[in-house]
Amino acid sequence: MKTDTTSLNLPVENPEAEDFLPILGTDFVELYVGNAKQAAYYYQTAWGFKPIAYAGLETGKKNTVSYVLQQDKIRLVLTSPLEPGGDINAHINKHGDGVKYIALWVDDATKSYQETTKRGAESYVEPYTIEDRNGKAVISGIHTYGETVHLFIERKDYHGPFLPGYKDWDKPYTTKPTGIKYIDHMVGNVGWNEMNKWCEFYANVMGFAQLVSFDDKDISTEYTALMSKVMSNGNGRIKFPINEPAHGKKKSQIEEYIDFYNGAGVQHIAVATDNIIETVTDLRDRGVEFLYVPETYYETVLDRVGEIDEDLEPLKELGILIDRDDEGYLLQIFTKPVLDRPTMFFEIIQRKGAKSFGKGNFKALFEAIEREQDLRGTL
Repeated sequence: MKTDTTSLNLPVENPEAEDFLPILGTDFVELYVGNAKQAAYYYQTAWGFKPIAYAGLETGKKNTVSYVLQQDKIRLVLTSPLEPGGDINAHINKHGDGVKYIALWVDDATKSYQETTKRGAESYVEPYTIEDRNGKAVISGIHTYGETVHLFIERKDYHGPFLPGYKDWDKPYTTKPTGIKYIDHMVGNVGWNEMNKWCEFYANVMGFAQLVSFDDKDISTEYTALMSKVMSNGNGRIKFPINEPAHGKKKSQIEEYIDFYNGAGVQHIAVATDNIIETVTDLRDRGVEFLYVPETYYETVLDRVGEIDEDLEPLKELGILIDRDDEGYLLQIFTKPVLDRPTMFFEIIQRKGAKSFGKGNFKALFEAIEREQDLRGTL
């Protein structure tokens, strides 16, 4: 079905942003993984993603295989190499499984490329057109932190399952969705003293503006700390918090990530739900592991956040955190790393009016992460 993106009246959530692209939403997130078929099974079984498209030997691709999965507006692409050597193997050897492409849905991929590269972005790929019997799409791309790439995807003239070169992936095995709806934000970890550099990149190159910032007084425990700034485009559909380490008595989660990922990269993907209790219960029953939050957290949390719609007991039983800002409150929880290396994880978030990122939970979250770091011997 054709989507006429030019007629969309996009709301303005961040009026400070120039929004000269503009970006309509997250198109997909592509991970390079060691075994795409098994990774796809994990996201189908544990997370409730539906298989939608496939590209590999059967579609004429000789060097790579890719599985595309979707749940509501969240689309994941899992790609593995079929031969030794090459860039994908090098990426996996260096980083482990991880996010390579954050693809952004735009109305004009050529204009998006021109606007960003003339402002200083390093080109990844110039605009090119791909097509098949289902229509055509235009793709371009620029480099960002680490080896992460932003692709601009223009698909208004494409009507197939994903992109040209992919076929329908009709498999009898599907699972019930877990209720996750869309990507709320994606967090990038960068090295020492690099946060401002990359925030300026998003401001100057992509027209984003800063929503909020946190320093080492906001995000710290007795042992570790970090600093973070949140960059957003004008319609608020794309939010990129950027984290850097801060000095503490012990090694922070950001330092641990950079050590094991061997550089900057995507730390976590926050996915939104309309019912976090149902979603987290389902995910937990399917084997997804979450960080442990002590029961003492819940003894005073309502004194801090005030009245909420939910009963506290199921939130306590699941370990869901609560925070409030001037607009409302939010509920959030964080998985343990979903990969062998302690790198990428997921956040589940339900916003009840709040537009913030859980500042009141930072201490409890950090302490939970530190407990896991201590078990790994990396604190």
